[in-house]
Amino acid sequence: MKEKRAQLQESGRGLVVSWALCAVCLVGHLSNFIGVKASWIHALHSTGFHISLSLFTLLIPGRRLIIDGLKSLIKGAPNMNTLVSLGALSSFAVSSMAALMPKLGWKAFFEEPVMLIAVVLLGRNLEQRAKIKATSDMTGLLNTLPSKARLVVDSDTGGQASTVEVPCTNLSVGDHIIVLPGDRIPADGIVRAGRSTVDESSFTGEPLPVTKLPGGQVSAGCINLNGMLTVEVQRPGGETAIGDIVRLVEEAQTREAPVQQLADKVSGHFTHGVIALSAATFMFWNLFGARVLPATLHQGSLTSLALQLSCTVLVVACPCALGLATPTAVMVGTSLGATRGLLLRGGSILEKFSMVNAIVFDKTGTLTIGRPTVTRVVPQGCIVDTHGRQDSASTYKWSKADILKFAAGVESNTNHPIGKAIVEAANSMNCPNVKAKDGSFTEEPGSGAVAVIEQKKVSIGTLEWVRRHGVDDTSHTTIQEFDDFKNQSVVYVGVDGVLAGLIYVEDQVREDAHHVVESLSKQGINTYLLSGDKKNAAEYVASVVGIPKKNVFYGVKPDEKSKFVSGLQKDQQVIVAMVGDGINDAAALASSHVGVAIGGGVGAASDVSSIVLMQNRLSQLLDALELSRLTMKTVRQNLWWAFGYNIVGLPVAAGILLPFTGTMLTPSIAGALMGLSSIGVMTNSLLLRLKFVSKEREIHSAPFLASSNSPHTHRHSHSVDADNHHHHHHHQNEGLNQ
Repeated sequence: MKEKRAQLQESGRGLVVSWALCAVCLVGHLSNFIGVKASWIHALHSTGFHISLSLFTLLIPGRRLIIDGLKSLIKGAPNMNTLVSLGALSSFAVSSMAALMPKLGWKAFFEEPVMLIAVVLLGRNLEQRAKIKATSDMTGLLNTLPSKARLVVDSDTGGQASTVEVPCTNLSVGDHIIVLPGDRIPADGIVRAGRSTVDESSFTGEPLPVTKLPGGQVSAGCINLNGMLTVEVQRPGGETAIGDIVRLVEEAQTREAPVQQLADKVSGHFTHGVIALSAATFMFWNLFGARVLPATLHQGSLTSLALQLSCTVLVVACPCALGLATPTAVMVGTSLGATRGLLLRGGSILEKFSMVNAIVFDKTGTLTIGRPTVTRVVPQGCIVDTHGRQDSASTYKWSKADILKFAAGVESNTNHPIGKAIVEAANSMNCPNVKAKDGSFTEEPGSGAVAVIEQKKVSIGTLEWVRRHGVDDTSHTTIQEFDDFKNQSVVYVGVDGVLAGLIYVEDQVREDAHHVVESLSKQGINTYLLSGDKKNAAEYVASVVGIPKKNVFYGVKPDEKSKFVSGLQKDQQVIVAMVGDGINDAAALASSHVGVAIGGGVGAASDVSSIVLMQNRLSQLLDALELSRLTMKTVRQNLWWAFGYNIVGLPVAAGILLPFTGTMLTPSIAGALMGLSSIGVMTNSLLLRLKFVSKEREIHSAPFLASSNSPHTHRHSHSVDADNHHHHHHHQNEGLNQ
């Protein structure tokens, strides 16, 4: 990063110098028009001053451009710089000849190289700025590791271990550390004592926490939720799984080959043509000039005329507008994105993204919300009359609101994600807040919790847990039919020895996911799903959003994700974008052609991504795609515009009008044309705003029509309905399984 910043500063200095020189030229020009007669202005017009000004520009701010241009010409792969250097050098050469041999009667135009290099350097600087924004340091990733760890020093006979805080970097293999609830785990290791649930979502993409018992593996950077763990360190410091991911990302970022810039490609072919035309002009006037022209025009020296014309061709050919064509459109494109909550890092990103034909999605947090929400509450425990018939008057002992109220009362004491989801659901249904009796709350990580609420013993957790707390499950038959849910977890609620109800918790699919995937496949883009989650969860989400089953990959580890992306990229025709949100996607995001991070721009994913969807809406992906396509369209129009001026200017420069009207293209007219084409390019870039706004309206009016008819979006609209009819759930259940 330091190196890149130093380069930017250097190019900034070059830019300032070249524009200062340009200003001096302009002052000279203007005084010419106004006819000021001051002596210092006269000095500005002296040939010596102009020669030195021009030489200074070529040698200092323009040195790099010219050397690079000539090198690539010698290699036989001319680019944008080759055109610039040929134009600048030939205009300097012709002007020098004109100044040193006045009897030729040529015109000197020393301002030309100065203005040319100033404009091209401006374009370069804009591009570099964008690139620096694009590469980020990995601080966000490494910040997920805590800086200190609690090291167990010695456990004395009382069985009490004393701990001391040490920096994580000082841990070594075999050390025992203690991780308290709510802490991040400081190193990879094995649990030796304790029991807790650990939130590993940032690594595995599993939204629900995992229970860790002695012997279980834990990774640095994961959050310990509700129990105290003693962990034996296996991989400390930079050797942790996070360290591996950082390394993968750094490799991917250094390996990333820049896209062959459109302007370079075009100017490469163009340069060959211009050199040929220049040579042809010289040959033609040298050999056939006398036949075509009356003697008064060439005053006897055909070679000198031929030389002058062939140089004019080179000067006119160098389009300043070319240097501005890409950067100006990209500047407008990226700033437009920023106002729409799209962070776009650099111009080559827009170019790549507009060509994307495969998009890989992460599941948790990308296609889904990434945190559990309560989807349904099913009351249990029918009151049965003496004839074995269900008493229809009061079908259930507890209503949904009661079940949620009790469950939330217990769960408000825990920091488990499912507990939070239940408390949230209770709040959204305006259930009264109830508190557990002091000292009655106990929980066992991974099984459940129990507390006394309103003199009732409420147990909530797994089936095995509520049974252990005295629930006899005679009504187990009713449970069974709801139990084969694809993406859901079931929480059992027991009240005073009776199974009161079930709460279904699910990591919900984002509402706009179906529409986005549908739009992408309509545009001919292949979609893939990569998830660290289990098979049925991954396939369920894919079926809801419409990703074909053959493109679903589950149980994928972070490094396997980046391998998968690289595998897709082996085919040169495939341009891959990866959409993800967590540390576990970082390596894949960095190795894809375009990484897209979803969410508010914090953390590892957005550090390594070239596009960040700041508003945390998946449909922004479609906006970004549209913006990149429009920007590239504008770049192409700009290039045509820049060349259009040349296509008109070149034949005139080559002397096509000489025999008929005696018109030669003077350098000052060439300069004016050049200015006009640059203004044209700038204007076209600014029009990008208007185009995008009208396109955006089209995009956003479509999804609402689409989503109202989609069979899948309907079910997300009611999370916890207050409707108590049992049969209603059957319909909802079928809807879920479809």
